[in-house]
Amino acid sequence: MKIKSFKSGMARWAAGATAGVFAALTVSAALAEDLTVYTAVEAEDLKKYAAKFNESYPDINIKWVRDSTGVVTAKLLAEKNNPQADVVWGLAATSLMLLKAEGMTEGYAPAGVDKLDKKFVDSANPPHWTGMDAWIASVCVNTVEAEAKGLPMPTSWKDLTKPVYAGHVVMPNPNSSGTGFLDVSSWLQMFGEGGGWDFMDGLHKNIAWYTHSGSKPCKQAASGETPIGISFAFRGAKSKAKGAPLEIIIPSEGVGWDMEATAIVKGTKKLAAAQKLVDFTVTMEANEMYNKGYAVVAYPGVAKPVEHYPAGILDAMIDNDFEYAAINRKAILAEWQKRYDSKSEAK
Repeated sequence: MKIKSFKSGMARWAAGATAGVFAALTVSAALAEDLTVYTAVEAEDLKKYAAKFNESYPDINIKWVRDSTGVVTAKLLAEKNNPQADVVWGLAATSLMLLKAEGMTEGYAPAGVDKLDKKFVDSANPPHWTGMDAWIASVCVNTVEAEAKGLPMPTSWKDLTKPVYAGHVVMPNPNSSGTGFLDVSSWLQMFGEGGGWDFMDGLHKNIAWYTHSGSKPCKQAASGETPIGISFAFRGAKSKAKGAPLEIIIPSEGVGWDMEATAIVKGTKKLAAAQKLVDFTVTMEANEMYNKGYAVVAYPGVAKPVEHYPAGILDAMIDNDFEYAAINRKAILAEWQKRYDSKSEAK
């Protein structure tokens, strides 16, 4: 009788165990559920959000579909009768209100939603969307470029229609950018419909170009590509903290704002996984991550002071009629396109 060595037996056992682990991992990967998530969140943040979510739910694989707010909204509406997304995470609340009105979202109260600031939660029971963070309009002025070109420091929106600023102002296209849309819808609320379009006619004369990103005008002002960029305050504060010669202006008439928010797409075949993701989006942990990109977040007490964030901006936020903005979105964008799109950057 041939006696097998202990070493060879252990080698075979180890090989068998390794094969078993590999097989288990293969089965686990095969069983992982793909969740298609449409988003307008900054691309560099998506991997961080997915990694944090997967610490608790490694069996759910997020498949991101990312573009600007306007493009994502249009895509969702085009797919109304054949939805491709399971969840929308990080889209303007006004867009989600429009989707809700179209019957495209699923009501769901995520665990812990009661801890959020109420203005960040849809009033329906159960809510159809939950807010994540808010971004607030502002004007970024490059002080070096403004001085070199003899431009006075603007203090109001209407200042920007003065002839002295001709060719020196950049703002986002509202068809592409959520920031651009909150600007346009807030001007129509502040100045009235007729007065709002009159204001934008005057502003258009001074616009050098319209961007397809809400942060880009402030980035371009920071780099000196333009003296003045209409953008949002957090981007200005971050650029100034990096040494850019920026002054962040809060126009005297007030400033528009919007929220990034999350919703489940009605008809998803992966409802349980979608609910787990939405549960995660309202946690304190998730809100701490939002605070790295936004000064105002949905979870009270989480937001930390932001260096160079303009004082008094929260008081300057208008009483935004989100329902007005959502219901009239299509008509507002069509009118804007007809009047001003000739100065938009190429996509």
